[in-house]
Amino acid sequence: MAATETPLQGETIETIYEKGAPGRRAFVAPELDVPQVDGLLPDELRRAEGPRLPELSEPEIVRHYVRLSKRNFDLDSGFYPLGSCTMKHNPRLHERVAALPGHARLHPFQHPKRAQGALELMWNLERALGEISGLPHVSLQPSAGSHGELAGVLLAKAYHADRGETRTKVLTPDTAHGTNPATVTMAGLEVVKVGTNADGGVDLDDLRAKAGEDVACLMLTNPNTLGVFDANIEEIARIVHDVGAVLYYDGANLNAIMGITRPGDMGFDIVHFNLHKSFTQPHGGGGPGSGPIAVSERMEPYLMNPRIVRDDDGSFDLRDVSEKSIGRLRGFQGNYGCFVRSYAYIRSLGAEGLKDASVSAVLNANYLLARLGDVAEHLPLAYGRLCMHEFVLSGAPMKRELGIKTLDLAKRLLDHGYHPPTVYFPLLVDEALLIEPTETETRETLDGFADAIKTILAEAAEDPEIARTAPHTTPVRRLDEAGAAKRPVIRQPM
Repeated sequence: MAATETPLQGETIETIYEKGAPGRRAFVAPELDVPQVDGLLPDELRRAEGPRLPELSEPEIVRHYVRLSKRNFDLDSGFYPLGSCTMKHNPRLHERVAALPGHARLHPFQHPKRAQGALELMWNLERALGEISGLPHVSLQPSAGSHGELAGVLLAKAYHADRGETRTKVLTPDTAHGTNPATVTMAGLEVVKVGTNADGGVDLDDLRAKAGEDVACLMLTNPNTLGVFDANIEEIARIVHDVGAVLYYDGANLNAIMGITRPGDMGFDIVHFNLHKSFTQPHGGGGPGSGPIAVSERMEPYLMNPRIVRDDDGSFDLRDVSEKSIGRLRGFQGNYGCFVRSYAYIRSLGAEGLKDASVSAVLNANYLLARLGDVAEHLPLAYGRLCMHEFVLSGAPMKRELGIKTLDLAKRLLDHGYHPPTVYFPLLVDEALLIEPTETETRETLDGFADAIKTILAEAAEDPEIARTAPHTTPVRRLDEAGAAKRPVIRQPM
């Protein structure tokens, strides 16, 4: 919504429970031709009174949710430069493919002999992801990036246990995504942070000091969350492998390097993919996601069972293939709709198309960074001179000289019709603003976003209170985020 449009401040948005009237219905139920439930359940299992469910007509229901949807910001509404989230356009053709009856109507308990097409698609997707990553053995089971992380750390743990080693520590850079240390803790291991050098890469001296025989693995993203590709990656791999540890690749930023370089060629032993980021499975709002993992030859025995196998006659089956496997990580074989969309994306673009996507993502990020060069006095680049697919600006000078914080800038961007970038992450950058434009945005969109930031800064120089009190054109203003986290309202009295 542009700043010139009619403000919606003060508008009341009622919940569905606050609407309707007793007896109002969206349909007419037929007369019961079976016994009343009261005669079938004992007294202690029956409610004393009916639940207070919403009672509305169909037009009321439709209008309520359509009205709410118009107040929501999404990728189809506008530019969504949420750093480290890869909010690229998701082609509508993929939705049509995933909705085909042969895909959408499959049941998870379908016998493999009657799901050959699905198994073949998954087999081919595994081969494609193995080629993209440079690691040949793939499992599609994990349901999300963090789930893939857990799979990878459990594989590293199983690898060391199989060798009779007890390793209790996992190294993570101080630029790591928050899921990395959470995953390590979930796996029952200890997190050890590794520092960042002046160029935004791993501090090699700190890594050498902390890499010992008690380290199970190093979890690393390359390029990292600063948008910096670590040119020392071969030395990092050597340091990790020299102490017998495993090198794990967090695939959150794979969108920057597809077809250009491969984690396996850098020396990584395990990688997880975010199909819901790099491979255009729609994401946001809690799912569904998909976090397949690929591993090297030495890690293959520990991959999850069951695996998709192709028999000599060309048919496919699901079988347990290794006694050393860490077992299942979930019921069934993964979120199948994600596989269909991502496979369609890979087959549509091909190897050159994937490379072009990554090249364009890096180009767009550097173009936007250059367009913001005019305001580098107030929003300087945190590390480096150029970036990969995303970049981090520091709002510390802006806060000091103009009197507005990164949060104020983010809120004011809403008034200009843009979703804010990621703010205050990564944590090692003061007043961080993490911007990832992706490859699917036009030059005009990037120009408009850069101009909006410049306008806000010029406005703040005259009257910082406008940004401090933003947003001004949204249905609600600043939420009490701390209060929402500490005292969430997560259920409606029934």
